[in-house]
Amino acid sequence: MRQFKINPLVLAMAVVLPATGYAQNNNETIEEVVVTGSFRDSLSNALNIKRNQAGFVDAIVASDIAEFPDNNLAESLQRIPGVAISRSGGEGRNITVRGLGPTFTTVRLNGMETISTTGGTDAVGGNNRGRGFDFNTFSSDLFSSLTVHKTNSAEIQEGSLGATVDLKAAQPFDYDDFVFTASGQLGYNDLSEKTDPAASFLVSNVFADGKFGALFSFSYSERNVKDEGSSTVRWSNNTAQGFGQYQGNAIDASHPINNAFRPRIPRYDSYEHEMERIGSSLSLQFRPTDSTEISLDGLWAKFDANRQEVFLQGSLNPGTNSTTNVLDYAIQGDTLIYADLEGSRLLSENRYDEMSTDFSQVTLSLKQDFTDTFRMNAMIGTTKSDYDNPIQNTLLMQASDQDFTYDYRNYSNPSLIFGEGAYDKSSWVATGVRQRPQSTVNENDAAQVSFEYDINENLTFKIGTDYKDFNFSTDQYRYASEGANGVNIQSNDNFIIEYNSGLGDGQPWLIPNRSLIMDSYNLFDVALEPNYGSNYEVGEETVGVYAQVDFNFDIGSVPVRGNLGVRRFETDQTSSGWLNGNTANREYITVEHSYSDTLPSLNVTVEPVEDVLLRASYSEGISRAGLAQIVPAVNVSVAGTNMTIIGANPTLEPTKAKSYDLGAEWYFGDGALVAVTVFKKEIESHIQTLRSTVNYASTGLPAAAADAACEAAAQPATTCNANTIWNFQSPTNGPGGDLDGYEISYQQPFTFLPGAFSNFGFIGSYTHVESDLDYLDVDGNVETTKPLTNLSDETTSATLYYETDKFSGRVSVASRSGYLTNAVGRDGNDEEGTNSTTNVDASFSYQLNDNIKFTFEALNLTDEVDDQWVGSEDEQRLSYYHSTGIQYNLGVQYKF
Repeated sequence: MRQFKINPLVLAMAVVLPATGYAQNNNETIEEVVVTGSFRDSLSNALNIKRNQAGFVDAIVASDIAEFPDNNLAESLQRIPGVAISRSGGEGRNITVRGLGPTFTTVRLNGMETISTTGGTDAVGGNNRGRGFDFNTFSSDLFSSLTVHKTNSAEIQEGSLGATVDLKAAQPFDYDDFVFTASGQLGYNDLSEKTDPAASFLVSNVFADGKFGALFSFSYSERNVKDEGSSTVRWSNNTAQGFGQYQGNAIDASHPINNAFRPRIPRYDSYEHEMERIGSSLSLQFRPTDSTEISLDGLWAKFDANRQEVFLQGSLNPGTNSTTNVLDYAIQGDTLIYADLEGSRLLSENRYDEMSTDFSQVTLSLKQDFTDTFRMNAMIGTTKSDYDNPIQNTLLMQASDQDFTYDYRNYSNPSLIFGEGAYDKSSWVATGVRQRPQSTVNENDAAQVSFEYDINENLTFKIGTDYKDFNFSTDQYRYASEGANGVNIQSNDNFIIEYNSGLGDGQPWLIPNRSLIMDSYNLFDVALEPNYGSNYEVGEETVGVYAQVDFNFDIGSVPVRGNLGVRRFETDQTSSGWLNGNTANREYITVEHSYSDTLPSLNVTVEPVEDVLLRASYSEGISRAGLAQIVPAVNVSVAGTNMTIIGANPTLEPTKAKSYDLGAEWYFGDGALVAVTVFKKEIESHIQTLRSTVNYASTGLPAAAADAACEAAAQPATTCNANTIWNFQSPTNGPGGDLDGYEISYQQPFTFLPGAFSNFGFIGSYTHVESDLDYLDVDGNVETTKPLTNLSDETTSATLYYETDKFSGRVSVASRSGYLTNAVGRDGNDEEGTNSTTNVDASFSYQLNDNIKFTFEALNLTDEVDDQWVGSEDEQRLSYYHSTGIQYNLGVQYKF
């Protein structure tokens, strides 16, 4: 594990203490400073948003987003205190806020809740069939502000326990007059060794003496990423089906070799991603009178991606190595960490995916002032995210009775050695052909209206209602059999080709020529059938009403402001899926479920001393269950020798929590802040997955479902049938627990320093979170007590910047500590997790004149890896270890 780390809290204290001491020792009051430079302007504007809110809020504004060296919105958001990101294809995909993962975060685009989904590798979740928002759909260029609400109020729709993230696209009334900006960029990745173009522009103007405005923006970018490393597809200690011999002598299941965990599929992985991101926004605003404003906003994005995945691997799955001879081995703890084998089975795999996400949104909003004290806000909108993966095509070939050595004693640099037969075409036979097209569609229609009445200058009463009609559907198709499908890979010398991965000893791998084989055997024309367990849909209609009082008054000379409110909602849920899907007696069933709740909230901000704010917040909130968890379906499937029964639960209740926040903020200068927040969430219950191993016959499921799944995976009936042990998992509402943490933020332009040092500035934050929840076994007993999944107990971000009228530069660090991905592991492992990451980015620019600026950016300067493991915190076994290289971007911007 890498130890490179920076703690901005220490740096903040070292810098801020001399700065504040200077003012105190000289009895001076820090006066308003004229901010120069767009980056400092944006930081100051973001602080104003934070300061003026009643609750706990952090924001990034337009030039701030544009100035950070970010691939997409997720990477912009990671600079907000308490926000950590997970990556896919070398760039940010999802966010976690204060330890709560993507499913606990609600995202609103232009004021409307929405979901955007993309696809990823299997190691990062594949097709997103959940509620988490995939931020990599969008370029950050399309948005003027990102606001993270970390506490709830009655006027914010329910659904979030982590945060509500508001993404706002630019509107013409944001500007006073005609605006035109354009930028072009050329990127280079040192691992893929390819160059990538990017371009964007925005044009906006207001007409008719400010009564009408129009804005259009467009963004385009390409990325080519090489994503490589090694993986094991977990580790297993299935003692009943271990290795057959040690140095030529038969061994039984009690031998130390067969009692230790061994990698299921130790392999080298080579991925090549090609990504194209297009986005545009259109905003029309009309202000016929001073009291009426109408806005029509459209947002469209298209994210296309192609990915090739190539693997050269040993197959050590249970049941495949009963005749394998172990020549040498090493055991550490209870892990067979090294083995020199003969008589092994090798696999070569070539997979190709074509994916696209089409996202569209249209909203129509109205702001109407009836009088000076009575106002209305209304919005109606529709949004759709359509993810399509029409080609997910895999070819596998196998070489039996081969020499193979794996060595994981050096965790970050494992060694796999394949015998000479791996590089001889005659060793290989085709064993698998897969074609699994799939899609996921999220649609949402929403309407809301609210009224505000100023009772007096100190009190404003708000009342509103909102409606949401959400529909989700997903599907997948596959061959009836995923065996060789008649392919004779030896019949054509061109069916096996060389692939130069550069991994291992550097020898070119032999892999199946996927496209030629598919075309030669017309396999794309072979009929597909539904994979019924992955075909389901969910509908939700939610009606909410709220009442809220905003207050702003003085107690003596102390300003006090905030809000007090209550929200009531009711959700009618309909979910449909296949029971006994892969059998002849399958049944498509629909289950209806309703739930409702009343959620109070209180936010108070007190300013006992000028520029010092004390905040307190209490709220109750919910987070709805994952979409795949609430489908009335049971999926019986076999992948390799992994036999799995996955059930869902359509009557799951939402996760509910009470949230408490207490904070202090000192705005000690223009663009300067020190803030400390402590927070606590009392989670009443949380949704967890129960995992166990069961004899299939004991589940009551039809034997035909097991037989069909075994046959589709081309597994022998002797080891894969309805009377063997299968993995079983299903979700349930488990007991809750507490989440506690604190957050420290500091930012300051160093204008108090002499000479050129006054052009420096710093932004930093540190968040610490702890949470222990009880996880149940299948009998309802507490099996273990562990943190929430996806919870990093420490997240840190820091940016040191330098800015003059001509030159600007900044270096940014974002880190998150390791976290669990499964609190109860699979295949006998205690747990599964991901190790810590520290990403370092840099950006520099030179302002040639009032209109033209040149930029240079460097992302992921430490070539940080995605490091996933199984086992336990004390004995981690490598599951997935990949790097994507360093990205460099050279660009030019024009502003008029």
